[in-house]
Amino acid sequence: MNTSKNICKSLLWSSTVLLSAILAACGGSSSSSGGGGTTVNTGLGATGAVCSGASCVNLGAAGNYAILAKTNVSTVPNSVVTGNVAVSPAARTFLTGWSLITEPTDTSFGSAQVSGRLFAADNVGGTTSVNLTTAVGDMGTAYTAAVGLAPAGGGLITACPGAGAFGGLTLAAGVYKCTPAVGIAAATNLTLNGTATDVWVFQMAGGYTQAAATKVILTGGALPQNVFWVSAATVTVGATATMQGVVLSQTDIVMGAGSTENGRLLAQTAVTLNQTTVTQP
Repeated sequence: MNTSKNICKSLLWSSTVLLSAILAACGGSSSSSGGGGTTVNTGLGATGAVCSGASCVNLGAAGNYAILAKTNVSTVPNSVVTGNVAVSPAARTFLTGWSLITEPTDTSFGSAQVSGRLFAADNVGGTTSVNLTTAVGDMGTAYTAAVGLAPAGGGLITACPGAGAFGGLTLAAGVYKCTPAVGIAAATNLTLNGTATDVWVFQMAGGYTQAAATKVILTGGALPQNVFWVSAATVTVGATATMQGVVLSQTDIVMGAGSTENGRLLAQTAVTLNQTTVTQP
């Protein structure tokens, strides 16, 4: 009798372990390689998966990074970045202010300011360099595609709301083409109102300037990964201001002291942070 009980207990224990292993294997979150074999969560909007329709901008491999730039990514500590940070074709010396923590394979770096990993073109481990070349190429492709979108939706009705003065406005989803510089003036906010599948694309030939302590506010279920700020000139976000969306800049992005970005910063030159909080959606 005791032998039978022991056999049953052993079988029950083995079945429990097997079931736990199966559940663990099936319950993982979506992930992909951000660079050099390091597995990272790419977020809901990594490749535009949440977007739908012709206005959605596909970021490709650039979506694996919260911050991606060609020439430099600098921080005045302490910034807080949720996601990966990368620079390419620039080398590791152009990741400044991060107090980089090396690892034996030289695939990536750690930093107390970053929840993910940091990558540079001269990382020799894994496939980091190849991955970054692809991501930078996809960033340029995404910018070109976004600039080429025809005005649509809300943007078809009003090509550039407020002649570029966005402060105090509430805008529906659409593709907005703005030849003048776009800005949010002091003591005003911009509200984007729409659903979780709505998409906003702002084409800004003259750049973007957001005053200190102002906010981009999303209402009605709107998601930051479905908002694209596409700028041919410098994007500047003032001190303690809150920006939301994917910033695709043909030049540089400058984040003021204590500023917040819910989205991604993708620049074809440099990204500058100053005690900034960046959260990849």
